[in-house]
Amino acid sequence: MTSLLRLGGGLIRGGQRGTLLGARMLHASSRLDDIRAAALQKTLTTAPKALVAKEKLVFGHTFSDHMLTVEWTAKGGWEAPQIKEYGPLSLDPSCSVFHYAFECFEGLKAYRDAQGKVRLFRPDMNMERMNHSVERLHLPQFDGEQVIECIKELVRTDERWVPEGRGYSLYIRPTVIATENTLGVHRANSALLYVITSPCGPYFPTGFKAVSLYCDETNVRAWPGGVGNRKMGANYAASVGPQVEAERKGYQQVLWTIGEDSELMEVGTMNLFVHWRNEAGEEELVTPPLDGTILPGVTRDSVLELARGWGEFKVSERKINMKQIARASDEGRLLEIFGAGTACVVTPVNRIHFKGKDYVVPLDPAHPESQAGPVAGRIYKALMDIQYGDVPSKWSVLVD
Repeated sequence: MTSLLRLGGGLIRGGQRGTLLGARMLHASSRLDDIRAAALQKTLTTAPKALVAKEKLVFGHTFSDHMLTVEWTAKGGWEAPQIKEYGPLSLDPSCSVFHYAFECFEGLKAYRDAQGKVRLFRPDMNMERMNHSVERLHLPQFDGEQVIECIKELVRTDERWVPEGRGYSLYIRPTVIATENTLGVHRANSALLYVITSPCGPYFPTGFKAVSLYCDETNVRAWPGGVGNRKMGANYAASVGPQVEAERKGYQQVLWTIGEDSELMEVGTMNLFVHWRNEAGEEELVTPPLDGTILPGVTRDSVLELARGWGEFKVSERKINMKQIARASDEGRLLEIFGAGTACVVTPVNRIHFKGKDYVVPLDPAHPESQAGPVAGRIYKALMDIQYGDVPSKWSVLVD
Protein backbone atom coordinates (compact mmCIF):
# COMPACT_ATOMS: atom_id res chain seq x y z
CA MET A 1 0.00 0.00 0.00
CA THR A 2 1.06 3.60 -0.62
CA SER A 3 1.04 5.69 2.53
CA LEU A 4 0.50 9.45 2.61
CA LEU A 5 0.29 12.07 5.32
CA ARG A 6 -1.74 15.25 5.00
CA LEU A 7 -0.19 18.19 6.82
CA GLY A 8 -1.60 21.65 6.40
CA GLY A 9 -2.57 22.11 2.77
CA GLY A 10 -0.53 19.31 1.17
CA LEU A 11 0.04 15.59 1.01
CA ILE A 12 3.45 14.07 1.68
CA ARG A 13 4.12 10.57 0.39
CA GLY A 14 5.75 7.94 2.54
CA GLY A 15 9.08 8.31 0.73
CA GLN A 16 9.23 12.02 1.48
CA ARG A 17 9.05 11.68 5.25
CA GLY A 18 11.92 12.39 7.61
CA THR A 19 13.37 15.87 7.99
CA LEU A 20 10.55 17.32 5.89
CA LEU A 21 8.14 16.51 8.65
CA GLY A 22 10.29 17.01 11.70
CA ALA A 23 8.42 17.76 14.86
CA ARG A 24 5.22 18.46 12.92
CA MET A 25 4.69 14.80 12.03
CA LEU A 26 1.69 13.26 13.77
CA HIS A 27 1.83 9.47 14.03
CA ALA A 28 -1.29 7.30 14.10
CA SER A 29 -0.90 7.03 17.87
CA SER A 30 -0.81 10.81 18.41
CA ARG A 31 -3.56 12.20 20.63
CA LEU A 32 -5.44 15.38 19.84
CA ASP A 33 -7.77 17.60 21.85
CA ASP A 34 -10.12 17.66 18.84
CA ILE A 35 -10.23 16.20 15.35
CA ARG A 36 -7.82 18.07 13.08
CA ALA A 37 -7.90 17.66 9.31
CA ALA A 38 -4.25 18.80 9.12
CA ALA A 39 -3.26 15.58 10.91
CA LEU A 40 -5.02 13.34 8.41
CA GLN A 41 -3.08 10.26 7.29
CA LYS A 42 -3.80 8.18 4.19
CA THR A 43 -3.00 4.58 3.37
CA LEU A 44 -4.35 3.80 -0.08
CA THR A 45 -5.49 0.43 -1.33
CA THR A 46 -3.32 -1.38 -3.87
CA ALA A 47 -6.32 -3.27 -5.25
CA PRO A 48 -9.06 -0.79 -6.27
CA LYS A 49 -12.48 -2.32 -6.85
CA ALA A 50 -14.19 -2.39 -10.21
CA LEU A 51 -16.88 0.26 -10.59
CA VAL A 52 -20.50 -0.87 -10.83
CA ALA A 53 -22.45 0.46 -13.81
CA LYS A 54 -24.53 3.30 -12.46
CA GLU A 55 -27.73 1.83 -13.92
CA LYS A 56 -27.22 -1.24 -11.72
CA LEU A 57 -26.62 0.58 -8.45
CA VAL A 58 -28.87 -0.40 -5.54
CA PHE A 59 -28.93 1.97 -2.58
CA GLY A 60 -26.53 0.91 0.15
CA HIS A 61 -25.20 -2.20 -1.60
CA THR A 62 -21.94 -0.94 -3.16
CA PHE A 63 -19.11 0.73 -1.27
CA SER A 64 -16.08 2.69 -2.42
CA ASP A 65 -12.42 1.79 -1.96
CA HIS A 66 -11.68 3.71 1.24
CA MET A 67 -13.09 4.77 4.59
CA LEU A 68 -12.29 7.44 7.16
CA THR A 69 -11.69 6.45 10.80
CA VAL A 70 -10.91 8.50 13.91
CA GLU A 71 -10.48 6.78 17.27
CA TRP A 72 -11.08 8.43 20.65
CA THR A 73 -10.45 7.55 24.31
CA ALA A 74 -11.47 9.46 27.41
CA LYS A 75 -7.88 9.36 28.64
CA GLY A 76 -6.10 10.39 25.46
CA GLY A 77 -8.62 12.23 23.30
CA TRP A 78 -8.84 11.98 19.52
CA GLU A 79 -6.23 10.17 17.45
CA ALA A 80 -5.11 11.41 14.04
CA PRO A 81 -7.79 10.84 11.35
CA GLN A 82 -7.00 8.05 8.89
CA ILE A 83 -8.19 7.27 5.39
CA LYS A 84 -7.56 3.63 4.68
CA GLU A 85 -8.85 0.72 2.65
CA TYR A 86 -12.53 -0.05 3.19
CA GLY A 87 -12.88 -3.18 5.28
CA PRO A 88 -14.25 -4.83 8.42
CA LEU A 89 -13.91 -3.24 11.84
CA SER A 90 -12.30 -5.25 14.63
CA LEU A 91 -14.48 -4.97 17.75
CA ASP A 92 -14.66 -7.01 20.94
CA PRO A 93 -17.90 -9.03 21.48
CA SER A 94 -18.42 -7.11 24.73
CA CYS A 95 -18.29 -3.78 22.88
CA SER A 96 -20.96 -1.46 24.32
CA VAL A 97 -22.38 -0.52 20.93
CA PHE A 98 -23.60 -4.11 20.55
CA HIS A 99 -25.33 -4.28 23.92
CA TYR A 100 -26.66 -0.81 24.68
CA ALA A 101 -27.04 0.87 21.26
CA PHE A 102 -24.39 3.54 21.76
CA GLU A 103 -24.57 4.63 18.13
CA CYS A 104 -25.61 7.54 15.96
CA PHE A 105 -25.13 8.37 12.30
CA GLU A 106 -25.70 10.88 9.52
CA GLY A 107 -26.53 10.77 5.84
CA LEU A 108 -25.46 13.23 3.15
CA LYS A 109 -24.45 13.05 -0.50
CA ALA A 110 -21.77 14.20 -2.93
CA TYR A 111 -23.05 15.29 -6.35
CA ARG A 112 -21.17 15.71 -9.65
CA ASP A 113 -22.20 18.86 -11.50
CA ALA A 114 -22.34 19.48 -15.25
CA GLN A 115 -18.70 20.68 -15.23
CA GLY A 116 -17.54 17.51 -13.49
CA LYS A 117 -16.94 19.15 -10.12
CA VAL A 118 -18.10 17.43 -6.93
CA ARG A 119 -20.34 19.18 -4.42
CA LEU A 120 -21.78 18.56 -0.95
CA PHE A 121 -25.16 19.87 0.20
CA ARG A 122 -25.27 21.72 3.54
CA PRO A 123 -22.76 19.41 5.32
CA ASP A 124 -22.54 21.86 8.24
CA MET A 125 -26.10 20.94 9.22
CA ASN A 126 -25.23 17.24 9.28
CA MET A 127 -22.26 17.88 11.54
CA GLU A 128 -24.34 20.07 13.87
CA ARG A 129 -27.00 17.38 14.14
CA MET A 130 -24.45 14.64 14.70
CA ASN A 131 -22.88 16.60 17.55
CA HIS A 132 -26.39 16.94 18.98
CA SER A 133 -26.78 13.15 18.81
CA VAL A 134 -23.41 12.27 20.36
CA GLU A 135 -24.06 14.75 23.16
CA ARG A 136 -27.18 12.81 24.22
CA LEU A 137 -25.20 9.55 24.15
CA HIS A 138 -22.33 11.15 26.12
CA LEU A 139 -19.99 10.24 23.29
CA PRO A 140 -17.27 12.72 22.27
CA GLN A 141 -18.26 15.82 20.35
CA PHE A 142 -15.99 17.21 17.66
CA ASP A 143 -15.24 20.20 15.45
CA GLY A 144 -17.71 19.83 12.59
CA GLU A 145 -15.71 21.97 10.17
CA GLN A 146 -12.67 19.75 10.64
CA VAL A 147 -14.66 16.59 10.03
CA ILE A 148 -16.12 18.13 6.87
CA GLU A 149 -12.56 18.73 5.63
CA CYS A 150 -11.74 15.08 6.35
CA ILE A 151 -14.87 13.99 4.48
CA LYS A 152 -13.89 16.17 1.53
CA GLU A 153 -10.52 14.41 1.41
CA LEU A 154 -12.24 11.02 1.53
CA VAL A 155 -14.47 12.06 -1.39
CA ARG A 156 -11.46 13.39 -3.31
CA THR A 157 -9.68 10.09 -2.69
CA ASP A 158 -12.62 8.11 -4.07
CA GLU A 159 -13.82 10.67 -6.59
CA ARG A 160 -14.11 8.05 -9.33
CA TRP A 161 -16.98 6.58 -7.30
CA VAL A 162 -19.09 9.74 -7.68
CA PRO A 163 -21.37 8.83 -10.61
CA GLU A 164 -22.33 11.30 -13.32
CA GLY A 165 -25.88 12.29 -14.12
CA ARG A 166 -28.77 14.00 -12.40
CA GLY A 167 -30.21 11.77 -9.71
CA TYR A 168 -26.92 9.92 -9.19
CA SER A 169 -24.69 10.65 -6.22
CA LEU A 170 -22.23 9.28 -3.68
CA TYR A 171 -24.01 8.64 -0.40
CA ILE A 172 -21.88 9.49 2.65
CA ARG A 173 -22.52 7.79 5.99
CA PRO A 174 -20.69 9.23 9.04
CA THR A 175 -21.16 7.10 12.16
CA VAL A 176 -20.06 7.31 15.80
CA ILE A 177 -20.07 4.21 18.02
CA ALA A 178 -18.92 3.40 21.54
CA THR A 179 -16.14 0.80 21.48
CA GLU A 180 -15.48 0.14 25.15
CA ASN A 181 -15.15 -3.63 25.72
CA THR A 182 -16.95 -3.91 29.06
CA LEU A 183 -20.50 -4.76 30.03
CA GLY A 184 -22.60 -2.35 32.06
CA VAL A 185 -24.56 0.78 31.20
CA HIS A 186 -22.29 3.75 31.75
CA ARG A 187 -20.57 6.52 29.85
CA ALA A 188 -18.23 5.03 27.28
CA ASN A 189 -14.48 5.50 27.66
CA SER A 190 -13.66 4.83 24.02
CA ALA A 191 -15.36 5.55 20.70
CA LEU A 192 -14.87 5.46 16.95
CA LEU A 193 -16.00 7.96 14.34
CA TYR A 194 -15.96 6.47 10.86
CA VAL A 195 -17.25 7.44 7.43
CA ILE A 196 -18.08 5.13 4.53
CA THR A 197 -19.41 6.06 1.09
CA SER A 198 -21.71 4.32 -1.36
CA PRO A 199 -22.59 5.29 -4.94
CA CYS A 200 -26.33 5.36 -5.57
CA GLY A 201 -28.85 6.08 -8.28
CA PRO A 202 -32.15 8.00 -8.36
CA TYR A 203 -34.67 7.12 -5.66
CA PHE A 204 -37.32 7.10 -8.40
CA PRO A 205 -35.47 5.74 -11.49
CA THR A 206 -38.49 6.10 -13.78
CA GLY A 207 -39.97 9.24 -12.24
CA PHE A 208 -42.03 9.97 -9.14
CA LYS A 209 -44.05 7.15 -7.63
CA ALA A 210 -46.53 8.36 -5.03
CA VAL A 211 -46.80 6.12 -1.97
CA SER A 212 -49.64 4.97 0.28
CA LEU A 213 -49.52 5.35 4.07
CA TYR A 214 -50.91 3.33 6.94
CA CYS A 215 -51.64 5.49 9.98
CA ASP A 216 -50.27 3.49 12.91
CA GLU A 217 -52.28 4.27 16.05
CA THR A 218 -50.63 1.59 18.20
CA ASN A 219 -46.89 2.18 17.88
CA VAL A 220 -45.11 5.50 18.25
CA ARG A 221 -41.82 6.51 16.66
CA ALA A 222 -40.82 8.91 19.44
CA TRP A 223 -42.20 10.57 22.55
CA PRO A 224 -41.64 13.76 24.58
CA GLY A 225 -38.35 13.62 26.44
CA GLY A 226 -37.04 10.84 24.22
CA VAL A 227 -34.50 10.86 21.40
CA GLY A 228 -36.71 11.32 18.34
CA ASN A 229 -34.78 14.47 17.47
CA ARG A 230 -31.48 12.59 17.35
CA LYS A 231 -30.34 10.38 14.47
CA MET A 232 -29.73 7.22 16.46
CA GLY A 233 -29.87 3.71 15.10
CA ALA A 234 -32.18 2.60 17.89
CA ASN A 235 -34.92 4.88 16.51
CA TYR A 236 -34.86 2.99 13.23
CA ALA A 237 -34.59 -0.60 14.45
CA ALA A 238 -37.88 -0.33 16.33
CA SER A 239 -39.69 0.92 13.21
CA VAL A 240 -39.13 -2.26 11.19
CA GLY A 241 -41.97 -4.28 12.74
CA PRO A 242 -44.67 -1.62 12.11
CA GLN A 243 -43.31 -1.11 8.58
CA VAL A 244 -43.61 -4.83 7.81
CA GLU A 245 -47.16 -4.84 9.20
CA ALA A 246 -48.11 -1.83 7.05
CA GLU A 247 -46.78 -3.61 3.96
CA ARG A 248 -48.73 -6.74 4.88
CA LYS A 249 -51.88 -4.64 4.87
CA GLY A 250 -51.11 -3.26 1.43
CA TYR A 251 -49.47 0.10 2.28
CA GLN A 252 -45.97 1.24 1.49
CA GLN A 253 -45.04 3.40 4.47
CA VAL A 254 -46.06 4.07 8.05
CA LEU A 255 -47.58 7.40 9.04
CA TRP A 256 -46.35 7.94 12.59
CA THR A 257 -48.72 9.68 15.01
CA ILE A 258 -48.99 10.20 18.76
CA GLY A 259 -51.79 10.84 21.25
CA GLU A 260 -55.56 10.51 21.23
CA ASP A 261 -55.92 13.01 18.38
CA SER A 262 -53.37 11.13 16.24
CA GLU A 263 -51.01 14.10 16.07
CA LEU A 264 -48.81 13.81 12.98
CA MET A 265 -45.10 13.12 13.45
CA GLU A 266 -43.19 11.65 10.50
CA VAL A 267 -43.76 9.42 7.47
CA GLY A 268 -41.54 6.35 7.31
CA THR A 269 -38.06 7.78 7.93
CA MET A 270 -38.91 11.19 6.47
CA ASN A 271 -40.21 14.52 7.68
CA LEU A 272 -43.85 15.19 6.77
CA PHE A 273 -45.40 18.14 4.90
CA VAL A 274 -49.07 18.93 4.34
CA HIS A 275 -50.21 21.42 1.69
CA TRP A 276 -53.85 22.37 2.24
CA ARG A 277 -56.40 25.07 2.81
CA ASN A 278 -56.64 25.26 6.58
CA GLU A 279 -59.74 25.81 8.70
CA ALA A 280 -59.35 29.59 8.23
CA GLY A 281 -59.36 29.22 4.44
CA GLU A 282 -55.64 30.00 4.07
CA GLU A 283 -53.42 28.13 1.66
CA GLU A 284 -50.74 26.69 3.91
CA LEU A 285 -47.74 24.39 3.89
CA VAL A 286 -47.40 22.91 7.38
CA THR A 287 -44.96 20.51 9.02
CA PRO A 288 -44.81 19.31 12.64
CA PRO A 289 -42.65 21.52 14.90
CA LEU A 290 -39.26 20.60 16.31
CA ASP A 291 -40.61 19.82 19.77
CA GLY A 292 -38.05 17.14 20.61
CA THR A 293 -39.92 14.28 18.93
CA ILE A 294 -39.17 15.29 15.32
CA LEU A 295 -35.84 14.82 13.56
CA PRO A 296 -34.48 18.21 12.40
CA GLY A 297 -34.00 17.15 8.79
CA VAL A 298 -31.63 19.01 6.48
CA THR A 299 -34.12 18.63 3.64
CA ARG A 300 -36.93 19.72 5.98
CA ASP A 301 -35.12 22.96 6.78
CA SER A 302 -34.37 23.51 3.08
CA VAL A 303 -38.02 23.01 2.08
CA LEU A 304 -39.16 25.53 4.67
CA GLU A 305 -36.63 28.13 3.59
CA LEU A 306 -37.44 27.70 -0.09
CA ALA A 307 -41.20 27.89 0.43
CA ARG A 308 -40.91 30.95 2.67
CA GLY A 309 -38.73 32.60 0.05
CA TRP A 310 -41.45 32.14 -2.57
CA GLY A 311 -43.89 34.09 -0.43
CA GLU A 312 -46.88 32.53 -2.18
CA PHE A 313 -48.63 30.84 0.76
CA LYS A 314 -48.43 30.52 4.50
CA VAL A 315 -45.61 28.29 5.77
CA SER A 316 -45.98 26.93 9.31
CA GLU A 317 -44.24 24.69 11.81
CA ARG A 318 -47.06 23.65 14.12
CA LYS A 319 -48.99 20.70 15.41
CA ILE A 320 -51.53 19.10 13.08
CA ASN A 321 -53.44 15.85 13.56
CA MET A 322 -54.93 13.14 11.40
CA LYS A 323 -58.49 14.08 12.33
CA GLN A 324 -57.89 17.49 10.74
CA ILE A 325 -56.46 15.83 7.63
CA ALA A 326 -59.46 13.50 7.35
CA ARG A 327 -61.86 16.42 7.66
CA ALA A 328 -59.92 18.46 5.09
CA SER A 329 -60.01 15.51 2.69
CA ASP A 330 -63.79 15.14 3.11
CA GLU A 331 -64.25 18.90 2.54
CA GLY A 332 -61.96 19.12 -0.49
CA ARG A 333 -59.36 21.30 1.25
CA LEU A 334 -56.46 18.84 1.09
CA LEU A 335 -54.06 19.76 -1.73
CA GLU A 336 -51.06 17.42 -1.33
CA ILE A 337 -48.92 15.59 1.22
CA PHE A 338 -45.29 14.55 0.86
CA GLY A 339 -42.31 13.30 2.82
CA ALA A 340 -38.86 14.90 2.63
CA GLY A 341 -35.40 13.45 3.28
CA THR A 342 -31.88 13.04 1.95
CA ALA A 343 -32.43 9.76 0.12
CA CYS A 344 -35.54 10.74 -1.85
CA VAL A 345 -35.56 14.56 -1.60
CA VAL A 346 -39.38 14.43 -1.67
CA THR A 347 -41.83 11.51 -1.77
CA PRO A 348 -45.45 12.30 -2.74
CA VAL A 349 -48.35 10.57 -0.93
CA ASN A 350 -51.52 9.46 -2.73
CA ARG A 351 -53.62 7.90 0.05
CA ILE A 352 -53.71 7.40 3.82
CA HIS A 353 -55.50 4.68 5.75
CA PHE A 354 -56.97 6.01 9.00
CA LYS A 355 -59.53 4.34 11.27
CA GLY A 356 -60.72 1.86 8.67
CA LYS A 357 -60.97 4.31 5.76
CA ASP A 358 -58.68 5.23 2.89
CA TYR A 359 -58.40 8.98 2.35
CA VAL A 360 -57.32 9.95 -1.15
CA VAL A 361 -54.61 12.60 -1.29
CA PRO A 362 -54.64 14.76 -4.44
CA LEU A 363 -51.53 14.95 -6.58
CA ASP A 364 -51.89 17.31 -9.56
CA PRO A 365 -55.50 17.75 -10.75
CA ALA A 366 -54.27 19.68 -13.79
CA HIS A 367 -52.22 16.65 -14.86
CA PRO A 368 -54.08 13.47 -13.78
CA GLU A 369 -51.19 11.26 -14.88
CA SER A 370 -48.74 13.04 -12.57
CA GLN A 371 -47.33 11.22 -9.55
CA ALA A 372 -46.45 14.43 -7.69
CA GLY A 373 -48.31 17.55 -6.69
CA PRO A 374 -47.16 20.96 -7.99
CA VAL A 375 -45.50 22.03 -4.71
CA ALA A 376 -43.67 18.73 -4.21
CA GLY A 377 -42.50 18.74 -7.83
CA ARG A 378 -41.33 22.34 -7.61
CA ILE A 379 -39.42 21.73 -4.39
CA TYR A 380 -37.80 18.63 -5.86
CA LYS A 381 -36.55 20.55 -8.90
CA ALA A 382 -35.37 23.53 -6.86
CA LEU A 383 -33.33 21.35 -4.50
CA MET A 384 -31.87 19.24 -7.28
CA ASP A 385 -30.86 22.39 -9.17
CA ILE A 386 -28.90 23.52 -6.11
CA GLN A 387 -27.42 20.12 -5.30
CA TYR A 388 -26.09 19.66 -8.84
CA GLY A 389 -24.79 23.22 -9.09
CA ASP A 390 -27.21 24.39 -11.77
CA VAL A 391 -28.36 27.21 -9.49
CA PRO A 392 -25.74 29.03 -7.36
CA SER A 393 -26.37 28.69 -3.63
CA LYS A 394 -24.48 28.94 -0.35
CA TRP A 395 -25.92 25.50 0.41
CA SER A 396 -23.76 23.88 -2.29
CA VAL A 397 -20.18 23.29 -1.10
CA LEU A 398 -17.45 22.43 -3.60
CA VAL A 399 -15.19 19.53 -2.64
CA ASP A 400 -12.30 20.64 -4.85
